[in-house]
Amino acid sequence: MFDVRPVDTDYVRHRAAQFRAQVERRLDGSLTEEEFRPLRLMNGVYLQLHAYMLRIAIPYGTISPDQMRMLAHLAETYDKGYGHWTTRQNIQFNWPKLVEIPDMLDKLASVGMHAIQTSGNTIRNVTTDAFAGAAADEYMDPRPYAELLRSWSTDHAEFQFLPRKFKIAISGAQRDRALVAAHDIGLRLIQKDGQTGFEVWVGGGLGRTPMLGKVIRDFLPEADLLAYIEAIISTYNLSGRRDNKYKARIKITVHERGLDVFKAEVEEEFQNRRRDFHGADREALAIFRDRFAAPAFRNGPTDGYEAERARNGAFRSWTDTNLHPHKVDGYASVIVTFKTHGETPGDASADQMRLLADLAEQYGHDDLRISHDQNVVLPHVHKSDLPAVYAALQKAGLAVANAGLTSDIIACPGMDYCTLATARSIPIAQEIATHFKDAGLEDEIGKLNIRISGCINACGHHHLGHIGILGLDRAGVENYQITLGGDGYDIPAIGERAGAGFPYDQVVPAVDRLLRAYLEVRADASERFIDAYRRLGPAPFKAALYPEPAHA
Repeated sequence: MFDVRPVDTDYVRHRAAQFRAQVERRLDGSLTEEEFRPLRLMNGVYLQLHAYMLRIAIPYGTISPDQMRMLAHLAETYDKGYGHWTTRQNIQFNWPKLVEIPDMLDKLASVGMHAIQTSGNTIRNVTTDAFAGAAADEYMDPRPYAELLRSWSTDHAEFQFLPRKFKIAISGAQRDRALVAAHDIGLRLIQKDGQTGFEVWVGGGLGRTPMLGKVIRDFLPEADLLAYIEAIISTYNLSGRRDNKYKARIKITVHERGLDVFKAEVEEEFQNRRRDFHGADREALAIFRDRFAAPAFRNGPTDGYEAERARNGAFRSWTDTNLHPHKVDGYASVIVTFKTHGETPGDASADQMRLLADLAEQYGHDDLRISHDQNVVLPHVHKSDLPAVYAALQKAGLAVANAGLTSDIIACPGMDYCTLATARSIPIAQEIATHFKDAGLEDEIGKLNIRISGCINACGHHHLGHIGILGLDRAGVENYQITLGGDGYDIPAIGERAGAGFPYDQVVPAVDRLLRAYLEVRADASERFIDAYRRLGPAPFKAALYPEPAHA
C-alpha cells in the first residue's frame, strides 16, 4: 500500500508548533477571536455552535491502519469517543478543547497527518474514487495524479489566499464516482490516440448557487497537468470576485465572464506557465506511480465464500449490497456503511476505527479508504476472507446491508453542531432510515441516493440527491424543501425543487408518499427511482408530494 504520509514530517511538526504558540496567545488575550480566526482556519479549526471543531486531512481518502488507530486515540482522549467522516473524505472532531488541539496536532504529526488546508480560501483536499486502484471498471488509477496535485498544492505560496475555497476531484473509471462535474476543477483520465491525458472540467460547485462544471479542455496531455491547473487557478485568483463571498467561487467567475473568455485567458496563462515546468513534476509522478504498485494479491479458492452465501441469508444480503466489483478475480471491495438505522450518518466510534485498522491489516492489504458518502472501504479483500470480515463487522454493529439504499444517507451536521445551519439534518436522516426499515420497504425500493443539508451551503450535497432535502428557517420555524432528479454520477444533474417546503414533522410522510408512488409507477423492480424520474418526468412525483385535498 502507498503510504500517504510526507517523507519529511519536519514541516508538519513546525506547523503544529506554530499553531501551539498562536493558541497560547489567544488564550492569554494577546489575540482577539477576530485576529485568531484566520490563523485557526489555516489549521483546520472551526468555531461551531457548542465547541471548536478540528477537521483532519485524509489525502484522497487513503489512510493506513496506524493512522486510523491514531484517530481512534484522539476520539477517546480529546473528543466524546467518536469522529465524523466528511464528504471530502476527511474526518472531523466536534468537541475538542482549544487548549488541547495543539496536542492533537502533535500526535497527528507523529503518524504523518495534519489539518493543513482543510479550511480557508485555499486548495482543499483533492478527492477521488474510494475504489481507486481496485475497481473493475477502472482504466487508470487516479491516485498518483491525486498525490501529485496534493504535493504541489500543499502550502502553494501563490494560492493561499484565493477569492474562495477551491476543490479538485479526479476520476479514472468508466463510472465517475468522484463527482467531477460538481467541483471547481474536475479531471477525468482518458486515452486519446494512445496518449494518456485528462478531460478538464471547470466551474462546478454546489452551495446557494449550484452549477455543474463545463469542459474547458477536451484533452489535456498528462505532462501538462500541473501547468494547466496552475493556469486555471491563477486566472481565477486574478479575476474572481472578492467583493462578495457569495459570488467568489470560480463557478460564478466562469458564469459571469463566459467560458470562452475565461478559457482564452487560461490558455494564454498556460503558455506562460508551461515554460516554467522542466520535468520535475513528471519525475515526481513517475515516483508516485511506482509507489502505488498493486499489493501482492493471492490466488485462492472462493468455495467457502460461496458456501457461506448459500447457507447464511444475512451474509448473502450483505454481499449483494456492500461489495463492489474488483479488478482482480477472487477479490472484492467491502463498503462498511456508517449508516446504521437510527444512528448519526458518518459517525465512527474509537472502537469501530480500531476494528477497521485490524481488519485492514489482517484481510485488506493494510489499505483503508474514506468515501465521499461518509462510509469506509476496504478496497482489497479476498472473497475467502469475507465471512470472517462480515462476522467481525457484525459484532461491532457495522454489518448493515444498506450500501446505496434508502438509509445510506449523506447528511451534514446541521443545527446540532453548525453555526451556519438553519435547520436540523441528522434527526431527519435518522427518522427516514428508521421509517423505511420498519415499513419493510428499503430492499424493495432499491438503489436510491438521499442527501440532506441543513442550510443553503449544501454540505450534505442535497442538489445531487435523487431526493434532496434542504432545511431552511422560515420565521423561526424549520422548513424543508425537497428536490428531485439530482445526480452526481451517471448523468450529472442538479435536482429541481418540487414545490413548497414541509414542516419538520411532515418530511418523512412526504418522502413516504413519494417512494410509494415510485413503487407504483416504475416499469419493473430493476428500474431505479432516478431512472423512473427521468423516464416519466416530475409530474407523478410532485402529485405524490402534494396530493389534492379530499372533497366531501
